[in-house]
Parts: sequence; C-alpha cells; structure tokens
Amino acid sequence: MKANSLLPYFKYPGVEAGIDEAGRGCLAGPVFAAGVILPEGFQHPLLRDSKQLSAKQRAQLRITIEQEAVAWHVASASVEEIDSINILQATFLAMHRAIEGLQTIPAFLIIDGNRFRPFPGIEHRTIVGGDNKYLSIAAASVLAKTHRDEYMLDLAQQYPAYGFQQHKGYGTLMHREAIAQLGMLEEHRKSFRLLKTL
Repeated sequence: MKANSLLPYFKYPGVEAGIDEAGRGCLAGPVFAAGVILPEGFQHPLLRDSKQLSAKQRAQLRITIEQEAVAWHVASASVEEIDSINILQATFLAMHRAIEGLQTIPAFLIIDGNRFRPFPGIEHRTIVGGDNKYLSIAAASVLAKTHRDEYMLDLAQQYPAYGFQQHKGYGTLMHREAIAQLGMLEEHRKSFRLLKTL
C-alpha cells in the first residue's frame, strides 16, 4: 500500500488513537509503545510503516508528528518488567502507558497487530499490518521506533563494544558474538530463549 493511500481513520476522525510498538523482538533494551491522535485531514507524503523508512525520514516525520498531532505519547516497559511478566504482557503494559499519557482522551483505539489487552473504557480494534494501512498507526510506529532508537544510541555510548548503534538490540550475528565474548548486560532480556542458549 502506498503512503498516500493510507487511511485517515477506522471509525472516528480527529479523536482516534493509533497504537504501535517497537523493540518487541530485541534481545536488549525496553519495549517502547506510542499512541498518536492525528488531526482530521492530516497527510504527509512520507508517512508509512517506520520499517520502510530511512533513519533520516523517520527523524523528519517525528518532528512533524510531534508538532501537528492532536495528542501523542511514548512510553516503555523495562527489561525487568519484560523478564517478569513476559514480552507480550510487557508490550501491552507499554501500550497502556502510552494511552494513559495522551493529553486528549481518544474515542477509539486502533492497534497494530492481532492481540491487545483491552484498555478500560475505550473500544479498540486490532489490525494486522495496521502500520501500513492507517496514518495514525504509522505515526505511532515512527514515534515508537525513533524514541527507542534514541535510547539504544545512548546505550551504545555506555557500552561501545556491543554495537548497539548498529543493531539496536536485535539478535544479529554481531550482537550475539558480542554477548558470547563479553557476557550479558543488565539491559539484556534474560528470559529470552536465544540469550539462555548463549
């Protein structure tokens, strides 16, 4: 689906929040989630699923979204929470925190993916591939991704030998080799199966 064919809303223009996460499949770092309510009529030629954009494009979009959104909020669930309640529940927790942080209460939620823990008092719809179908989910995708990448770049400065600036915590060969040679950090998700084998 092309960027200019993304749908403006599922049900409620102007008060519908798109929700997406970033970092669910990583071996290190928190999972981030964002909620975004876009103004009615919002359009941007670049806006689509953040995974299809360059870092420069995401950075440009982040500025526009944060300036023009009716409301937006980014939240996270920590590595400790991920290890304690599992990554799926931690993702739901981060999403709920993102919704709670919105300065405008949304009338409806559209969630990227096929599972979600209902948020009290607000109806929702899960949408597989929603970050490439709906503008508000795409916007949430961009914010979650850029805020998480920023966190991982800070981590890279603290632990330069692990290469977080390149892999952002995902299980690349470079990352796995660094773990094998240097050991795990507090920022690594100890409950993840790949890390247990390493």
